[in-house]
Amino acid sequence: MESSAMLRQLMQNNGGWITASQATAAGIPRSRLSEWAAAGQLYKSERGVYFLPEVWEDEMFALQYRFAAGVFSHETALYLHKLTDRTPAKYTMTFPHGYNPTGAKAKGLTTKSAQESIFPLGVTEMASPCGNSIRVYDAERTLCDILRGKGIDPGVTAAAFKQYLANGKVDVGKIMDYAEALRVTAKAQNYLEVLL
Repeated sequence: MESSAMLRQLMQNNGGWITASQATAAGIPRSRLSEWAAAGQLYKSERGVYFLPEVWEDEMFALQYRFAAGVFSHETALYLHKLTDRTPAKYTMTFPHGYNPTGAKAKGLTTKSAQESIFPLGVTEMASPCGNSIRVYDAERTLCDILRGKGIDPGVTAAAFKQYLANGKVDVGKIMDYAEALRVTAKAQNYLEVLL
């Protein structure tokens, strides 16, 4: 199969997207990606991330690829889990303590930091709004994160807890485990007692 046809097939199998590392693994030189982008056969979203012209650009997927150490969190995770109807003005990602977020901030991300002991709690994969796989904290971790955060509207927090409880997939034990690890046990208990 000709390399351009092979590339198109790979991209179609991957929702219209490909990373430079995926192309290399398939035996397609990275220089070809640049050539095809220059010819308008595909578009470059981020360094090393390309998509077909007929596909919507997936900013979240591109950011996840570029900042692979990060996890979508806080207001962004609330939005992804449908626990708020507010579309985030800026995406928020949490990084392990010690990670230099300068590049992420330059891309317009709001960045948070978490100690190594709590960073992996609740990390899961889900589909971005465009259908590509991204890393995000689960709903229970997200609820605990917003209890820790400063500047989050208490009305948004209360609405998020109400929506979580209305969804029917409630895991109070997991919330309380995360709340203990994140040191927001009393706040979590208060919200749950009022709403349950």
